[in-house]
Amino acid sequence: MSTVTSTVYDGPFAPILLTFVDDALVHLDVAHDGVDLARAAIARRLGVVPDPDPAPARDATVQLEEFFAGRRRVFQIPLDWRLVTGFTRSALEAVRRIPYGEVASYGEVAIMAGSPGAARAVGTACATTPFSIVVPVHRVVRADGSIGEYGGHPQVKHFLLDLENEAADRLRTPA
Repeated sequence: MSTVTSTVYDGPFAPILLTFVDDALVHLDVAHDGVDLARAAIARRLGVVPDPDPAPARDATVQLEEFFAGRRRVFQIPLDWRLVTGFTRSALEAVRRIPYGEVASYGEVAIMAGSPGAARAVGTACATTPFSIVVPVHRVVRADGSIGEYGGHPQVKHFLLDLENEAADRLRTPA
């Protein structure tokens, strides 16, 4: 029997609801519309109301703190892929290979995922990811380099890209 838990992380732009099945992240929701709505939505998707418990999320919250401080480039959080099917998983796995501080177009990610003609499907995968931030869909941009809507919150995508660029620049600049 699996244990489903959730906790709220106070993100720099909105609360972030982290939901775990046992010790694996099943959903990260930047709760722009409020934590209660986010909790209700994940309860519907999983068919169970997560117990409020910060314990399974402790390592994830530390990693988020490090990321937002510019000290973490890759997340080491176990992921539960049950909410991801088909090509979406291939696309999100490809997104995970985009280096910190860099971007790739939807078409480039489609090629990386083994389906060169699937740029629109990559867009759908990015828009519906259950692992926002941890799987860095913010690094995927349009072919012309513009960033797109990012779930109706382009300012969040700007924030994340700027954060990564500033941290990467600090590493490249000799002290």
